[in-house]
Amino acid sequence: MHVVAMIMAGGEGSRLTVLSEERAKPSVPFAGKYRIIDFTLSNCINSGIYDIAILTQYRPHSLNEHIGIGKPWDLDRMHGGVRLLQPYQARGTQGWYRGTADAVYQNLDYLFNHDAARAIILSGDHIYKMDYRQMLAFHEQKGADLTVAVMHVPLEETNRFGIMTINKNHRITEFSEKPANQDKGTLASMGIYIFNVEKLALRLDEGHQQTAALDFGKHIIPSMIDDDKVYAYEFSGYWVDVGTVDAYWRTSLELCSPDSPLDLWDPSFVIRTRSQERPPVKISTYGRVHNSLVSNGCTIHGQVLHSVLSPGVYVGPGAVIRESVIMNDAWIGAGAIVHQAVIDKNVVVGPSARVGDGDDLRANAEMPNKLFTGISVVGKGAHIAANVRIGRNVLIYANVDEPVMASTPIIPSGATVTRKEILLPPPSRGDTAEIEPESSQEDAA
Repeated sequence: MHVVAMIMAGGEGSRLTVLSEERAKPSVPFAGKYRIIDFTLSNCINSGIYDIAILTQYRPHSLNEHIGIGKPWDLDRMHGGVRLLQPYQARGTQGWYRGTADAVYQNLDYLFNHDAARAIILSGDHIYKMDYRQMLAFHEQKGADLTVAVMHVPLEETNRFGIMTINKNHRITEFSEKPANQDKGTLASMGIYIFNVEKLALRLDEGHQQTAALDFGKHIIPSMIDDDKVYAYEFSGYWVDVGTVDAYWRTSLELCSPDSPLDLWDPSFVIRTRSQERPPVKISTYGRVHNSLVSNGCTIHGQVLHSVLSPGVYVGPGAVIRESVIMNDAWIGAGAIVHQAVIDKNVVVGPSARVGDGDDLRANAEMPNKLFTGISVVGKGAHIAANVRIGRNVLIYANVDEPVMASTPIIPSGATVTRKEILLPPPSRGDTAEIEPESSQEDAA
């Protein structure tokens, strides 16, 4: 029985704000040395699945460069291997992927050409470790046409997921896509599906006759419940969707704890990635690191407290990084303070500047449903001038240069800095209305 994995990696990831401005969400750096997609790819390899297609769409260049021919994952082989499948315009076809199921529909030839009996459909933007062989065995044992991986989620988060109702034999009897009411239970789809390929092709063809914007959660799964054998495989391990700034930041810092729920150091289940040759970490006499992940090539003359540093980060004398995520080759100047922030690659934080300053938690005026928990985000390549003080929930776009930043020495909470100007929030009235997070969850392709 030949199994082919198809990884959905085309999502725009707009809820990550500027972190996905110049890259697809699955290629966003995570846990220091990794990219988000490394976890799904490594799950495949650790499950003995070596025939993998990655379906890309939005800004795929960074992802293409990271994957290459798949050598870090042992995918540069004669049989099997990895292919990146991008949408294309041809006679009689529609071009862009319009939904998760439509992306697979446009690439059914890939499954047929590889003689796949089973297709495992995966998302490229979740953090978890899973041996898919156990789920495949469950699928075969049940004689299923479709098996959906599920897990229990908090009741208040059920409106972000597809929620299942199952019988005592684990057969799915009802599926509700992102229900508004909290009366459908807490068993949520993880976006991991195993299909019998012939049945998948049939249902995709039928669905495409109804709509071009074909989606697994909205169309394919609900349509199969009555007519096909659809089962739920319950997963009890660690799984997180890091599709929001708060989830990305919180999940990153969880890895710093001694009792981290995700073991990155397990030699029997290695998470692989493409690594650069970098020198060892250097910590000077005055450097201090506590409860943090620090990657190769970092130089630390200041303090790093409960934070994650990607390769090549420089921390100047007297600088303090606290509860923050700092990506590749960022430069934190002498005396600078970074608190509860996400700093993208190649950012320069000038001497004595402050990011995440103060206790004013006003939501970002431009993106109030994406930045409201106090985390400030600095886009790739931005230059923060010396002595500038930046508040909470501040959004700084990629490649903002130093003169723009220096024009306003104090940037209040909730502000946005573009490449041309600083957009200040409305004056604080001392009582900020509570901002509810977005409930919509993007399609993976």
